[in-house]
Amino acid sequence: MLEGNLAAVECGEMALCFASGMAAISAAICTLACSGEHVIAHKVLYGCTYSFVKNWLPQFRIEHTLADMTDLDAVRRAVTKQTRVLYFETPVNPDMRLIDIAAIRQLADKANAERPEAERIRIVVDNTFGTPYCQRPLELGADVVCESLTKAIGGFGTDIGGAVIGPKSMYHELFLFRKDFGAALSPKSAWPPLVYSLPTLATRMVNYQKTALRVAQFLEQHPKVEAMHYPGLKSFPQYDLAWKQMRDYRGQFAPESMIYFVVKDAGDTGKAGERMIDWAAQNAYTLTLAVSLGQIKTLIEAPYSMTHAAMPDDEKRARGLVPGGIRLSIGLEDWHDIINDLGAALEQV
Repeated sequence: MLEGNLAAVECGEMALCFASGMAAISAAICTLACSGEHVIAHKVLYGCTYSFVKNWLPQFRIEHTLADMTDLDAVRRAVTKQTRVLYFETPVNPDMRLIDIAAIRQLADKANAERPEAERIRIVVDNTFGTPYCQRPLELGADVVCESLTKAIGGFGTDIGGAVIGPKSMYHELFLFRKDFGAALSPKSAWPPLVYSLPTLATRMVNYQKTALRVAQFLEQHPKVEAMHYPGLKSFPQYDLAWKQMRDYRGQFAPESMIYFVVKDAGDTGKAGERMIDWAAQNAYTLTLAVSLGQIKTLIEAPYSMTHAAMPDDEKRARGLVPGGIRLSIGLEDWHDIINDLGAALEQV
């Protein structure tokens, strides 16, 4: 029943649930790319996805390239005859960069024009940040959607899960992969998202986004914040793309509930961000130090040393991730209280 509902909300032909979001991502990539073939992924990825691509795909003899997928020329240069998958998150975790799904679709179509069906390039999008409420990548040109049920879709931090949504033609191989790798979602873990989470997703996201905009506006003006990244701000460099791509079911702008900002830090050591995070963990009323996201509680974390710790320091810096970066997942607390806590935490910087 959960799979049927997920297929419906993502506008896909079928959905298959997995024991975790990473199980879903692994299954999607490994059923589309085989030994000797090639995967292109965006240069910034969730830490575990990065580790999977860098450390595990080579063991399956699957080649990979990490490219800046906001640069279409860079993607074109990376495509080879063996390329089978274009994989990315949008918004990207954690820096909130957007990747133009429709533009990537056009690029893939040109590359696929003279390829037989078995060698076609498939577009796989991680929609965990956006959720199907804020954007539906299959409608924008993606072939496959992966998402974590642990995060905003689950919403309450009670269970772990993941899903792959796409064409019926993928179902059999995905099903066998799930069975043989032991990645099936427990029926008990399917119950909460089916009964509590999906029915409340729209209500939660509407409220998250209202608060996120207020919090983003506050942080953008704060003297101790060096950079602010939220797709709902008109100052966001890709605001026009966000306005086009991120839409709810009524067609209204839906820039989701994740915020990334950089604390001013003399010497770029990360100490300023650490002081802020440490104070919030001990004293804040509304800010919970945790690496998850999309829950009813507001969660704060430092990606450089937490969710993206698997990436070497030089690679993180080369990809624009800095020690002073803070990721904020807005919850259902009153926006006044969240801003008060953030203001007090920033005083520690």
